[in-house]
This record gives sequence, C-alpha cells and structure tokens, in this order.
Amino acid sequence: MKIACIGGGPAGLYFAISMKLRNRDHQIDVFERNARGVTFGWGVVFSDQTLENLQANDPDSAQSIAEGFAHWDDIEVHLRGQVERSSGHGFVGIGRKDLLEILSHRAEQLGVSLHFGTECDLDLTLTEYDLVIAADGINSRIRDRMADAFQVEVETRANKFIWLGTDKLFDAFTFAFEETEAGWIWAHAYRFSDDCSTFIVECSEQTWKGLGLDRMDSEESIALCENIFARYLGGHRLISNAAHLRGSAAWLNFKRISCRKWSAGKIVLLGDAAHTAHFSIGSGTKLALEDAIKLAEVLNRPSLAPEEALAEYQEERALEVVKLQNSARNSTEWFETVERYLGFEPWQFAYSLMTRSQRISHENLRLRDKAWLGGIEKRFWEKATGSERAAPPMFAPFRLRQMDIANRVVVSPMATYSAVEGVPNDFHLVHYGSRAMGGAGLVFTEMTCVSPTGRITPGCTGLWSDEQTEAWQRITNYAHQHGEAKICLQLGHSGGKGSTQLGWEKMDAPLAQGNWPLIAASDVPWAPTSQVPRPMTRKDMDLVRDQFVAATRRGIEAGFDMIELHAAHGYLLSSFITPLQNRRTDDYGGTLANRLRFPLEIFRAMRDAWPQERPMSVRISATDWAGDDGVTPDEAVEIARAFADAGADLIDVSAGQTWADAKPVYGRMFQTPFSDKIRNEAKLATMAVGNITEFDHANAILASGRADLVALARPHLIDPMWTLRAAASQDYREIFVPPPYLNGMAQLSRLLQREAELKRQP
Repeated sequence: MKIACIGGGPAGLYFAISMKLRNRDHQIDVFERNARGVTFGWGVVFSDQTLENLQANDPDSAQSIAEGFAHWDDIEVHLRGQVERSSGHGFVGIGRKDLLEILSHRAEQLGVSLHFGTECDLDLTLTEYDLVIAADGINSRIRDRMADAFQVEVETRANKFIWLGTDKLFDAFTFAFEETEAGWIWAHAYRFSDDCSTFIVECSEQTWKGLGLDRMDSEESIALCENIFARYLGGHRLISNAAHLRGSAAWLNFKRISCRKWSAGKIVLLGDAAHTAHFSIGSGTKLALEDAIKLAEVLNRPSLAPEEALAEYQEERALEVVKLQNSARNSTEWFETVERYLGFEPWQFAYSLMTRSQRISHENLRLRDKAWLGGIEKRFWEKATGSERAAPPMFAPFRLRQMDIANRVVVSPMATYSAVEGVPNDFHLVHYGSRAMGGAGLVFTEMTCVSPTGRITPGCTGLWSDEQTEAWQRITNYAHQHGEAKICLQLGHSGGKGSTQLGWEKMDAPLAQGNWPLIAASDVPWAPTSQVPRPMTRKDMDLVRDQFVAATRRGIEAGFDMIELHAAHGYLLSSFITPLQNRRTDDYGGTLANRLRFPLEIFRAMRDAWPQERPMSVRISATDWAGDDGVTPDEAVEIARAFADAGADLIDVSAGQTWADAKPVYGRMFQTPFSDKIRNEAKLATMAVGNITEFDHANAILASGRADLVALARPHLIDPMWTLRAAASQDYREIFVPPPYLNGMAQLSRLLQREAELKRQP
C-alpha cells in the first residue's frame, strides 16, 4: 500500500514502523508540519502493560525507549503543609522529544520517508495515496474538516492548565495543592529524564481569572507559578516549550474528543485525532501507540479487504478506548470538583486522589503499599470509633441518631413481588431473615406500600392492616433475635407506575385485567402503554399523607429500627419532584421549591410520628438522565438539603427510573458520583447504591469519603451471606456470626486464606 501519515507524533511514527515491520514493500510517507525536534509537552508516562506491547511489536525501538526511561515508584500528595507518600506504583517516563527521535530514527531505518516542516494538501494527498492516516493530534484539521463523517463529539472541560517543565528532579510523582487569595491551584509533577521534570499547573477558571492569569503573557504566568510553587521547586525555574502559543493562550482547556466513526473513505483517524484521555491519567500516548499496532495488524491480515480491516480496527480498539476515557472522565471530574475534598484530612484526600479514576482500587493499593494502606485503614477507624486499629473500612460501625449499625454494608431495598394482598409471608421471613443473619449491618425492606392502590404490583408488600403489621413484626423479631442487623422499613406509593405486572412478567406494563385507578402529580403516563394517572387534588394529598403517617405508626408497632421514605424512581413523590412528570401550575408545580412541597409535607408528617431517637432516610433520584430538562445533580444537592432540614438523617442516593426514555450511563459504581456530590457539597450522610458488587468497591467508596454506607442489591439477591463471605476473604474475624454457622465460617476463612496464599506464590 501507498500510505500518507499526516502528523509526526508518536501515533503516526509508530504506525509507520508497525506497517514496515509487517511488510517492507509498503510505501509510507510521514508529513509533520513542525521542524524535527519541535513538540509541545515534556514527558510521556508508560505502564508495564504498554511496555510489553511495544516489546512484542518491535523489540528494537522498545529497547531504545526502555534505555531512556526514568523510573520512580512513589506518589506524594502535598496539602496544607502535610505530605502523604505511598510506594509501589512503578512509573516509567521518557522525554517526549527523546521518544520522537527514537521513533523517527527507527522509522527511517525501516525505510519510512519523513517530511518535516511540511504542510499537506489533503485533496492532493487523497489522489496520490491508497490510505491517509490522520495522526495530527487533538486539534486535528482533517478530523475537524470532516466532522460530520467522523461523527465527532468535542467536550471542552472546565479547568485551565499550562504544560511546563523544570530542571528540578522530583523523586516521586508529586501532586502539590496550594491555596491562594483567588482559590486553589495545583501541580502535577514528575521526572522523565536525568535532567528534567514535567510540571503541569492546573486550576479552575475562576481561580485563573482571580490570579490575573487571563491578562498575563507566558513569562508573567510562569513567574507567578514559580512564586506559588516555590517550596516545591527549591529555587529551580519553570520553562515552556510552547513558543507558538502567545499570552494566556499558553493556558489551555482540555478537550475530550470522541468519534463514533474512525474512518471515512481513505481516511483513518489515529490516536488523539480519534479520541483523547485527560493528562491526569497519562494514557494518551499509550492509546496512540496501541492504536497504531492494531491498525497495522488488521491492515496486514490477508483475509481482510481494506474496508473490513478499518471496521475491525475500530471494533477491536473501541472498548479499550471507552474504558480509558471513562477512567479519564472520572479523574477529570475529580480535579474539577476538588474543592469538595479539600476539607478532608490529608490522608483521606490523598486516598481519594489515588482512587479517583477507579483504575486503582483498595486492594490494588494494598498490593502496592500494604503499610500505607494499613495506615489509611487505621485512621478511618480512629475517625469512626476513636479506637486504634487497622481493619477494612466496610466493617467500621456507624451511628444514626441513637441507632448503632455494626458495619457499613447495607442490603439494598429490592422488590420481590411475592406478597399476597400486601401481606408478607414465609418467603419474606426466609428472605429477610437470612440476609439479617448474613453479616450486613442494615437490611432494608422492599418498597412497602401505604395503600392497596399505592402498590406497584399485586405482589408488593403493604402496611395498612393489622395482618400486615403482625407479619412484619414476625420478621423484625426474627432478625433481632438471630443477628445484629438493624432493619429499615421503606415506605412508598407507586403513583403513575402502579397497577403493573410482576417484575419477572412484563416490567412496567399494566395488568392484563383488574387494573386500579392511578394518581400522580400530573396526568403524564409513565410510558405510552401505561395508564394515564389522575392529577392529585388537595383532598388526595391529605388522604395520602395520612396513609403514610398511619403506616409509619404501624412501623413502630412492627418493630422497625429505622424508616425510609421512597421519593425516587418515578413513583408518586418522585412524580412531584421531577419536571418530566410534574406539569402542575399551582403551588405544587413549577419551581423546585414548589415541586418539593408535597414530598416534604409527607416527610415532616412521618418524622413527627416516628420516635425522635430513631433515624429516618429518604431515597432520591439524583438525576433524571435528561440533562437540564429533568432533575440535575446540582438540584439533587438542594433536594437532599431540603429533606435534611426536614429531619432526614441519611440520603439514599439512587438515580433515574423517573421517565421511560432515560438513557443512563451505566458502569461500575455508576451512581456513586451522585452520592459523593451530595455528601461532600451538602455535608450530609449518604448511602451509595448502583452496580456495587465487590468488597473492594465498598472499601474504596468509604475510605475515599464518597458515602457513609454502601448498599448492594443484586449481590445480596443471590448470596444472603455476602458480608460474611467478604469478612472471610479479608480475614476479618470480629464480625458477628450466628452460632450455628461458626464452624462453616471458620472453614470458609481457612479456604479463602489458603487460596489467597497460593495466588501470591510465584
């Protein structure tokens, strides 16, 4: 093939190398608009996995790159004069100029033609070459010219940054946070050679303007940064290699690029031209090099036509790119919202920083630096209990009002659709009883409905009759007699999502027969096939309020330790809160304050009826997944504050399910960021829920201060003893085990510890 690579960065050069290695007959020209040796940025960071990929692809250039590496093992986090230092991270870095020279030399050695200081005419290039590789970086002219064809999405992030260098040699990957009169500003610094370090300075736009950086030229900006970070630089200077950028333009906003299509006709996007990952996770060059390897590989598969090869290139690389971009988004958002965490103690701040992307987990930190993580766990327990001990955070106790919870693990409320006329039966006794003995500190009931017409399905539990009260009392008595778990009653009303089939039948579909009339905030059906609810009158509101209060009083009689109001997921109270369902023009519609009026009225009435020494929580949907048309995460903070002011002790932070056309962004712990936001902006106790499946997740969420309790749903459906199994896996011996199960727990602990030891053996 005759191929033109436009862009002489790592992506274009390494693709040319990879093609020539597979077939020397390819004719490849690399066109770079800058002169040889001119580049933006300083150091490049690699992981061990990337090095293995380079070694497998081209041992010669991999060896040259490895010889130029600077190695470091530690991360330092500086905050308010204190330093947290952890080890075992195993970074390697190389100067960007050195990397480009190695790749240029190797490409020339293999017969690639390099053309520096050369602009390309795309139209002419397309006529002369079989394939054109657009490797022209984050500001790709080719991609932007054909944005519609590539279906380009560009997201400009909020923070400002400037990419500098220094001859100060940092012996650890250093994060330095400094408070100025205009706000916080911080540096990401790391050594990449024997004589130079990268020094990226970042801050919010508000701080940037407050410091006057928007009015300074590059020299003035650098001088100010030298002054702010003087204690870390030790008299060394900061320098820039962005002479082509003028004035405040040397400060940039990161652009997150994603393209739904990576090829169009003869043109193929590669590296940053196709996708970008924020500099805070250091994976941009990794993605570029691995893209290059994969593209060269598929283009040289004899069984594939060029168009098939290009489709396979994107298909095979897309998942890895999405995973890294998601991690990068998490990291980016952490730095953009860093003021949430600046009130943390330095140890928790450092832990939060290190786990921000979700690529580094709690147990991964234990493998890297067991002693440092042990210190984190000890300080978590000291803060929680005042005692000096080191144990996984998930087993630390927690107190809500006068209720002590043995640990931070919660069996999340989950509908089981197994009641008869709202009465819980033997199934519920076994279901809740087994989970109450399974080690979790707190067990929630499924949404228990306050009236027959407030049920979601005919199989939902209720609490409006003496028979139901007695059945629930049987369950709470069993739980209290056979375990340490506290049990929380979740009360709700289905609203416009009621009178539907059982969950394992047609979810959210009306009953085949016997439907009851529905009420909601407005006459907005949940879905086109749903019943149209009747808008509630004030008389309806009074009736429903009294039903909640009556059920609350029955909850006292039934022996519940705690009570939760369900105001999420599109049910009755949620239909008032979300503007997607609330179309009212009276005092209960319009503004957020109006939309909250009736749900808060219900909550206050319940709080008045519930014993003051016992806690109450509220479940909310922190986003409608509808942008500004629905409830936003910022509004969720205000919603949480309003319920807290009404007496809520805990915010159970869920998301979505408020409208049928929602498009949630799923992933591991995908709702935890909403808990994080509410906890650390509103300063409220929160419970995280949503695709939390491993004890590693629970420990990381708690230690990083993203929630106070961690609720698991589906893992508890299949394994009532999930928490006991987690304790055995972590060799935690102090959890309560029902006496009949002690021998089984001991055996499980031995087996899991032996398994772990075998895995550690070489």
